[in-house]
This record gives sequence, C-alpha cells and structure tokens, in this order.
Amino acid sequence: MATFRYTDPVLPKSATGRTAEAYAQMAENFGIAEPAPLVALSPAPELFTATWALLRESLLVGGDDAFGSGGTTRTGRELVALGVSLANRCPFCVSAHTVMLHATGDHRVAERVLRGEQPEDPAQARLLAWAQATRTPRAPELVSPPFPRAHAPAHIGTALSFHFINRVASSLITEAMLPCNAQRFRAVRSLGGRTLQKTVRRTLAPGDSLALIDDPQPGPAWAAGTPIGSAYAALRAAATMGAGLLDEADQALVQAAVAAWDGAHPPLSWDALPDRASRPGARLALLAALAPYRITDEDVAAWKKPPFSDHCLVHLVAYGAFTAVDRIEGALAVHHSARYAKETS
Repeated sequence: MATFRYTDPVLPKSATGRTAEAYAQMAENFGIAEPAPLVALSPAPELFTATWALLRESLLVGGDDAFGSGGTTRTGRELVALGVSLANRCPFCVSAHTVMLHATGDHRVAERVLRGEQPEDPAQARLLAWAQATRTPRAPELVSPPFPRAHAPAHIGTALSFHFINRVASSLITEAMLPCNAQRFRAVRSLGGRTLQKTVRRTLAPGDSLALIDDPQPGPAWAAGTPIGSAYAALRAAATMGAGLLDEADQALVQAAVAAWDGAHPPLSWDALPDRASRPGARLALLAALAPYRITDEDVAAWKKPPFSDHCLVHLVAYGAFTAVDRIEGALAVHHSARYAKETS
C-alpha cells in the first residue's frame, strides 16, 4: 500500500462534508475507495474535490458527444493516462493505469505498453504517442491531435488531470502501489484489473461531481460547456491559491523557469534550481513542476516549519504542479484550436 511521505491525510473514516462526499463518489464510480494520489491532497479539501471532479469527468465519464461523432472509449482514455504517466516518469501511476487497462479487458495492450512497445492498433498507437508528447509543448505530435473536436474535452482533460496527478503522486507518496511491489507480476496486474471490470464498464452520468465545487465556471475553450471544463477551472482556481505561500520574487522565479521549460527532464546538475537554505519554497514549487520525483526529505523539512501545515504543503506542491500543467495546457489549446479551424474551413 502506498505510503504518504510528508502529510497525514484525511481518510474516509474521519472525513466530513464534501471530502466525505467525494470519497463516497470515488468508491462508487471508480471502484477504488482511497486512490492514493488523491488521498494525498485531502488535507486541502478544495484541491481534493476539484482533482476528483476532473479525473471523474474526463477519464471515467469521458464527456458529452455533442458533435455526433461517436464517444471516446475507456481504453483510449486509459492509454492517455498511461502515456502521460510514462512521460512524467511516475511509477505509481504507470502501475495503476496498466491495471486499469487490464480492467477494460485490453490485456494485450496493457502489457505491450508496459514493455515499451506500441499498441498493434494504429489509432491506439497514435493516441498513446500524442499522450506521451503532451509533456513537450513544441512536440510535432501535438500539431495534429489524433481525435476530432468532439473527443477533445475527454482526451485533453484526461491528459491534463494526469499531468497534475503524476506530480502530486511523485511529490507526496511512495512508488509502491501494492505491498512488496506486487504489481510487478503480470498475474497480479491482470487479477487487479478483473476486480475492477464491472466498475469500468458502468455508464456514469456527466456532471455529478460538480456538486462538490463552489460556483462552477465554464472553463477553457477546448472544454467549455462540458463538466470537464468546469472541473478544470475549479482545479486551476484551487491550485493557484498556493502562490500566496511564496513572495513575489519566488513566484516570478517559478513562473519564468516553467515558461522557459521545453518539456525535458532537468539534468542532475540543475543550476537553475533554487538553493534549499535560502529559497526552500521556490525550490519545492519548481521541483513539483518539473522534477517532483527529486523532492527529498531535506527539501520538505527546510520549508515545512511553523506556521506551515499539511494544508500548506499540499497547496505549495499543487501550485508548482499546476504551473507546469498551465504551460502544457497552453500548447494543447493552441493545437486544438488550429485543428478545429481546419475541420470547419
């Protein structure tokens, strides 16, 4: 079972209010009562509920097919989640979504991708390649998204939700999804997937998670008018609250570094990384954005001192993570708009 590295999360037995309602929805809709990356956010209920809403509406529901071109598939959306997790080097999420692909019944696809191979189906291979490329704002695979406009909310929403969730997972929990890393064995992955088959095949009503959000907004153009757009807007609002934990100079440093980022994983000798002793908050936020798997106990201890709490740490990590998500979303939105212009010209 995953270990929470730096916080004491609010578990279902002690949750109240909207946190308790979100846990109930997770158990019913996801089939997983305590998904560790989301549980890690529970000290900040506004982040916890908004992240759940985006995951539910994009990955689990898939969005409304307002343009009549046929709905997306859960296999396709799981491939997006897995591709993003591979690009971000998030072992926990790679394991989890390999199991979820088994749950869809696509066992061969799950194992091929885990081995570093491409799906045999060309459409699935293009979708996986697009998902992996979303980490790199100027990647050529983004120029022509491998799906029509009707599928953009589900696929872009899933990609962005996992760019955020991967960073939270790598920052705040350990890599092991199961005790003794049992998910390393194919039989365990397959069995885990089979236990979730009924939940994965269930049809969910769009928008049910929005009751957990105050004053839902339309969201960005690629998802405006859908519950996915409202969930994304809620997560953006909650995550950017963490900027207030840094002074203006540290905020500017993080924003400038992410704006200049090309999608690459930073080198071990990373000269731009702020010093732990003098700028611990900026260091944590920038690591959460670009290399969350490199956050150490010393990094957290240097910043998390009174009056900072678990709630504050979760918000600082979320701020850094969403700064990167914002950079990625900007590139996806540009290419989506260009694709739609071609379709309607």
